[in-house]
Amino acid sequence: MLRPIRAYVRFVDKLNTIVGKFAMMLIFLMMGILLCESISRTFFDTPHIWTMESAQFTMAAYYMLGGGFSLLLRAHVRMDVLYSRWFTKTKAKVDRFTIFFMIFYLVVLLYGGLSSASYSLEYGQHNHTAWAPPLAPIKIIMVIGIILMLLQAVATFFKDMAKARGESEEEWS
Repeated sequence: MLRPIRAYVRFVDKLNTIVGKFAMMLIFLMMGILLCESISRTFFDTPHIWTMESAQFTMAAYYMLGGGFSLLLRAHVRMDVLYSRWFTKTKAKVDRFTIFFMIFYLVVLLYGGLSSASYSLEYGQHNHTAWAPPLAPIKIIMVIGIILMLLQAVATFFKDMAKARGESEEEWS
């Protein structure tokens, strides 16, 4: 493959690895938020109005920012009725075709995410709860996660093209 494509693939793989490892730590933040609420409620009888939404927003960030990394690791769920029996080149050829469905889905999702984040920023949208946090930060994080996954899907397409031609994956790392 061409040198700029290899550079793109390496860059996106490294970027999603860094962001994905950061995102993995968000689960501990969420656990800390829920533990704080549990201790506060149980021992001090003082529940907080912010904990549930904070935990939900943290989980959404964890899920969205980790999408590109899980695609990089090929950790997504797939129907494996025939796929596991195929040769590596056959898998790459099928993946090279089906990745376009994922890219289309991610582009549509990105369009909606950008629209929603823009609306949220423009009108100062807040959640309709007692705490009423602003929604723009989590919507922006979700858009970033979609972009990272879209970039990784394109990088995966290039890797599958190379595999279908018989190149090894080690050449891309």
